[in-house]
Amino acid sequence: MMTKKGYFGHSAKPNQTMRIIIIVFVGIIFGFFIGVSFPSLPLTKLNITSYLIRDFSITGNKTTDGSTQKSVENNSTGNKNVKDISKIWIPSNPKGAERLPPGIVASESDFSLRRLWGLPNEDLASEPKYLVTFTVGYDQRNNIDAAVKKFSDNFTVLLFHYDGRTTEWDEFEWSKRAIHVSARKQTKWWYAKRFLHPDIVAPYDYIFIWDEDLGVDHFNAEEYIKLVKKHGLEISQPGLEPTRGTTWQMTKRRDGSEVHKETTEKPGWCSDPHLPPCAAFVEIMAPVFSRDAWRCVWHMIQNDLVHGWGLDLALQHCVEPAHEKIGVVDAQWIVHQTVPSLGNQGQVEDGNAPWRGVRLRCQREWNMFKARFANAEKAYYKSIGIDPSNFTAH
Repeated sequence: MMTKKGYFGHSAKPNQTMRIIIIVFVGIIFGFFIGVSFPSLPLTKLNITSYLIRDFSITGNKTTDGSTQKSVENNSTGNKNVKDISKIWIPSNPKGAERLPPGIVASESDFSLRRLWGLPNEDLASEPKYLVTFTVGYDQRNNIDAAVKKFSDNFTVLLFHYDGRTTEWDEFEWSKRAIHVSARKQTKWWYAKRFLHPDIVAPYDYIFIWDEDLGVDHFNAEEYIKLVKKHGLEISQPGLEPTRGTTWQMTKRRDGSEVHKETTEKPGWCSDPHLPPCAAFVEIMAPVFSRDAWRCVWHMIQNDLVHGWGLDLALQHCVEPAHEKIGVVDAQWIVHQTVPSLGNQGQVEDGNAPWRGVRLRCQREWNMFKARFANAEKAYYKSIGIDPSNFTAH
């Protein structure tokens, strides 16, 4: 019996060894196939791997500039970008400021002078509601002095200096509180395009953009504003004294009237009684714009057309209905003194006086502006599938 047990105990060892060898071999083969096929499987098919990748991207995976990389979320339909909620992106913010929290965005400014000390909220005793600008040369200082005194403390005064002389104006006390901008031999529309951006003048209800050669004996700015508001004018000007070579019937002052919005011009000048120059028209020497109207007009001013010729006939496009919101204030009127001071800033060419070259440039700009506006209108109508020839020119 002992011999039999010893026999079977000895004979079982080869069978067990064989089974172990077979199991190990099969395991190796199975592991080999798993290892070969594993890289071809999308890692992110495994939910745990997907979450690990996403969490790492949001919390720890930084680029060389320190910004957090956007992660990728995968699902049964394919890969989709996952928005990183730690990053700010506000499309409604001003262009270029989308990455800022809305509460810190300061998109508007003003011309109010600030102190270098104290608390910011104590800088201003009062905030002006209106803005008046004059484009000036020092030779017209007495005329400007008289004009500025017609504007109350409700107005910020801004002088554009085309002759480069600024410090001399400190002989006037009000000049020390005014804003002075200087660039030699530039026009008021050059200045307006560069320094009167709508976001800069947004705090002001009305913006006066005036020439330097205006007589103001019969003008009061506060009374003017009252009439503008009363009659709903978005674009306006004071009436002009009719005895001083006025060109347009529309801008001549009418006795016994507060405001007028329409007129009768020379035969053939007006294709429609509600269109310029019979209505919806003021000149560019002394225009006054509401905040909203100026935002439109500023965008219409061409950067390279500095004289502004043609703007007066195009102002109608910035308010609706134009023949009701553009008008002339008769009860507060001015005199155009026709001093060609800026015109004399031109250059002598071919023996011609400086003002002749300036006038020629004005006429050329007028034609260029008309052509640009007409082409822009045509391009717009074509872009929406409308034949622009179906419209009457205006």
